[in-house]
Amino acid sequence: MDSSSEPMAIRVRDLVVGFGDQVVLDHLSLDVRRGEIMGLVGASGGGKSVLLRTIIGLLPKRAGSIEVLGIGLDRTSPHNAPTIGRRWGVLFQQGALFSSLTARQNVQFPMRENLHLSDKLLDELATAKLEMVGLTDEDGDKFPAELSGGMTKRVGLARALALDPEIVFLDEPTSGLDPIAAGAFDTLIKTLQRTLGLTVFMVTHDLQSLHMVCDRTAALADGKIVAVGPIGALLASDHPWVKSYFQGERGRALTHPLN
Repeated sequence: MDSSSEPMAIRVRDLVVGFGDQVVLDHLSLDVRRGEIMGLVGASGGGKSVLLRTIIGLLPKRAGSIEVLGIGLDRTSPHNAPTIGRRWGVLFQQGALFSSLTARQNVQFPMRENLHLSDKLLDELATAKLEMVGLTDEDGDKFPAELSGGMTKRVGLARALALDPEIVFLDEPTSGLDPIAAGAFDTLIKTLQRTLGLTVFMVTHDLQSLHMVCDRTAALADGKIVAVGPIGALLASDHPWVKSYFQGERGRALTHPLN
């Protein structure tokens, strides 16, 4: 693993997660540097979302350690856990919006849970977050059923940014989007990361996103991280799954688009 002295936003060591007799993550270790966009790829059902959900505390682990922003989550008291959780935001697959709330109310939800602000200020802040992700004040009045797939993802991202987090977790952010909408969302993520100084941990299967957005990519196979680095390093990997993923027909089309 990366042994540099750079400050780490996330440090995972020897993580074991399983369900019943099935071990999904088998002594997995990974470092995510502060201020980078880290992509995570792996086979469908291979544990990518399990890793993300374990890091943010939604799934229990059997063994290993997780540090986020220098804080060992095992050593965190229940009293302090919500404070640490406010330092990250999460965009779940398909946006995971509350269907009975408008876009603006969805963005306000974490603010209402954690901040004591007037309704007027909540409206102003939510509108600012929606504008930050390319939506309008009028879009804020729409319910999830009235939003396109791309707009739904943008509202979910605005909600993830509601508390000005230091880390943003993205679970398949371009899944279900057409190529134009996916490309626009990739550009948005990169712009926000640079503007806000975010660390981004992005689970994806989108090869285009990996090439366009990620500073480094980690490949998950057989319950472990089997390769990590810039795209060039993964293209040179000898691991069978990594080779099949990045050097298959779709991977070659991105690497050598004119061939």
